[in-house]
Amino acid sequence: MAKKTASIKDSYDLVVIGSGPGGYVAAIRAAQLGMDVACVEAQLREGGLGGVCLNWGCIPAKALLESASLAHHVKHDAADFGVKIKSYDLDIAAAVNRSRQVSDRLTKGIKFLFDKNGVTSILGRARLAGGKRVEIDLNEGGTAAITAKNIIIATGSRPKTFPGFEFDEQRVISSREALEMRKVPEKIVIVGAGSTGMEFADVFNAFGANVTIVEALPHLLPLEDEEIAGVVARSFKKRKIGVKAKTKVKSLEKTDTGLKVTVEAPSGDEVIECDVLLMAVGRTPNTEDLGLEAAGVNVNDQGWIDVDEYCQTGIEGIYAIGDVAGAPMLAHKASHEGMIAAEHIAGTQTHPLDRGNIPSCTYCHPEVASVGRTEKQAREDGFDIKVGKFPFSANGRALTAGAPDGMVKIVADAKYGEVLGVHMVGHSVTELLAETTLGRALETTVEEIAGTVHAHPTLAETVMEAALATLGRAIHI
Repeated sequence: MAKKTASIKDSYDLVVIGSGPGGYVAAIRAAQLGMDVACVEAQLREGGLGGVCLNWGCIPAKALLESASLAHHVKHDAADFGVKIKSYDLDIAAAVNRSRQVSDRLTKGIKFLFDKNGVTSILGRARLAGGKRVEIDLNEGGTAAITAKNIIIATGSRPKTFPGFEFDEQRVISSREALEMRKVPEKIVIVGAGSTGMEFADVFNAFGANVTIVEALPHLLPLEDEEIAGVVARSFKKRKIGVKAKTKVKSLEKTDTGLKVTVEAPSGDEVIECDVLLMAVGRTPNTEDLGLEAAGVNVNDQGWIDVDEYCQTGIEGIYAIGDVAGAPMLAHKASHEGMIAAEHIAGTQTHPLDRGNIPSCTYCHPEVASVGRTEKQAREDGFDIKVGKFPFSANGRALTAGAPDGMVKIVADAKYGEVLGVHMVGHSVTELLAETTLGRALETTVEEIAGTVHAHPTLAETVMEAALATLGRAIHI
C-alpha cells in the first residue's frame, strides 16, 4: 500500500463518505458533538465540497433561474414598471459564469466550516472494506486505509436516462451539462416535467431557445397537486413553451444537423427535431463500488440502502443518508438525515424523520411549493376534507410585484381542521412554505393559521386567506 498523506490518521470516531448536503452537515454536527470526524469526497468532474447540490445542482440552477427571471422581466414587464429599456443583450455565458461564482463561494464556505469544526477533509474515492474499515483511493495518488467507530454513507445520486437515449454530454445531456451550456440551442427538447425539467425549460426559454417539454404522465409536475400544476402549464403555454403531456419518447435519431426525437402522443407518433435533448427523468443512487455487500449492508430492489428511522443500516454503526437512503431525493431531506444520524451516533436526543412533512419546491416561474397530501391523496386516504383556496390576483403584494398568477390551496381535515396539505404556486411561494411546514409539525389547524396576524401587505396573507377560505369566511374574495 502506498504511503498515505500524513494528515490522515489511522482511525476516527466517524467517517462520512460524501460531502453533499447530507454528508457535510452530518460531519459538522458530529464534530459539534465532540467526535473526531473525517469526510471523504471523490470530487468527480471538477466538483468540490458540497456534492452535486452546491456544485452541479440546486445552487447553480437557482442562480441561472434568477438570471432567467431578470431576462423575462426585461423582455416583458419592465415598461409596465416605468423602466423603458431600448436595447439589451442576453448572455447565457455570463449567467453561467455567475452561477459558477456562487457555487465556488459556497463550496469554499464548507471548507471553512470543516476547518472551524475540526473535520478532516480527505479527497478520494472511498469504499467499505469489511468491519469498520474504509479504503480510499486518494485523488493525489496512493491509497489510505482507516478504521472508524461509525460510518455514514452519503454518496448521493446521478442522472439517469433510458436505453437508446444515452448521454453523450454534447447533444444528449443531463442537468450536469445543461448547467454549463454557454451557448443557447435554437431548439431543445426536455424529457421529464419534474422540478429539474421545468426549471431548465424556464431558463432556456428566457434566453431565447425554442423549448418543448415531453412528459409521460397526465400533467406537468406530476408529483404536485393537479390544480397547482395547471397554473404553471398555462403560464408556460403563454410563454410559448411547448408542453406535451401523456407523451412518451420512443426513439432517437442523430443526424449531421441535429436530433430527431420520436414520441408517442395521444394522437399518435410524432417526430420532434431539436439541437439538444435534455433527459430529466430522475436520478439513480450511487451505491456501486462502495463495498456494501462485503460490509453486509443491504440494498433493496429499488436500489436504495435500507435504513431504520434513525438512518442506521442493518449493520450497527453504519448509516446511510440522502439520495442513497430513499425518496424523496432532496437536499434538505439529506441535511436533516445527516443531523439525525450524527445525533443518534452520539447518543444525544434526536427524532426520526417525518417523511410525511418534507417540503417540496420547484423554482421555475411561477414557483411551486408544497407539503403534505394533495387533495387527491387526502381523499384516497379516506379523509373527509375541506379545501380553501386564495388567488394571488386578490393579494396586494402580489399585484405590486406584477405577479398576479398564482394561488394558495389548503387541504384540511373537515372535523378537526388539521392541515393535511398545503400547495402553492406563484411569486416567491418557496419562501412562504416554512410557515405551514412548521404548522404541520405542530399539528396546527386552519383556525390557528386564520387567527394569526399576518403582516400587510405581504404574500404571506395569501396563506391566512386560504385558511379563512377553508373555514368559509375568506375576506378578500
